[in-house]
Amino acid sequence: MIRRTLALALLTVGCGQPSDGEVAVKGGSYIPGNDAIYPEEARGGPVAVADFSIDRHEVTNRQFAEFVKATGYVTQAERGFPDRLDIPPEQRVPGGAVFLMPAPGRNPGWTFMPGANWRHPDGPDSAIEGQDDMPVVQVTVADALAYARWKGRDLPTEAEWEWAARSGRSMPGRERPVDGGGKPTGNNWDGVFPVKNEATDGFVGRAPVASFPADARGLHDVTGNVWELTSSPWTSSHKTGAKSNPQARVIKGGSFLCARNFCARYRPQSRQMQEGDMGTNHIGFRTVKRGN
Repeated sequence: MIRRTLALALLTVGCGQPSDGEVAVKGGSYIPGNDAIYPEEARGGPVAVADFSIDRHEVTNRQFAEFVKATGYVTQAERGFPDRLDIPPEQRVPGGAVFLMPAPGRNPGWTFMPGANWRHPDGPDSAIEGQDDMPVVQVTVADALAYARWKGRDLPTEAEWEWAARSGRSMPGRERPVDGGGKPTGNNWDGVFPVKNEATDGFVGRAPVASFPADARGLHDVTGNVWELTSSPWTSSHKTGAKSNPQARVIKGGSFLCARNFCARYRPQSRQMQEGDMGTNHIGFRTVKRGN
């Protein structure tokens, strides 16, 4: 099983640096999930969330580079996986999962790409020069936590992330969210996945953070662009007694690979499982600070 996600992406850079900072979120109680779409979203009981603040947008290459420069931190993808005897030897080397986009003579899909890391998110021949405002990817839970703690912050729990992302909005089903004029409100797959991406939202792969208007709470990219790591261990649903996998984490928000015919996880209730120690080119993160 391939564990590790090329967007031969239209990696355009936004005009001007996005506004960093955070959004204060008042706590409350709610029932997470959705009983109408996917079984892993099935609702359980209510959860309570205390006050917290959350990053306005996904952590960017620029922000992560500042952390690495200050600390000398080396990510998991750069170190490799020499102690993982449960995976094939060719996947123990430094690298990460890359999604190969459709191209003539090539089948699209996931592969483990030696040499992929946050500096080379789509493989060793890719780079992030001139892409300061792109969300950082090819990071693991440990990498994201190291950055967050350097900032005096933390990764959000699943409950915090979903509570912030809901923003009092209606929750669409499989239909992709659009604004009043029918324009996409996030970066997702436009067309039939994985055959063709028509890029009607302006992007084939990752987009610079804040390329789309903020939601009612002032948050950018809470649905689409890249999935976002949380600190919550994976459970098969929100129901009491659901199966759990403490080695995996819940990711939220969907990505540029979410399409109506395949994923449709461009909703705040959407959730998916991700191995905690594996980076991909479609997963990033944002941070929180509790107690406003």
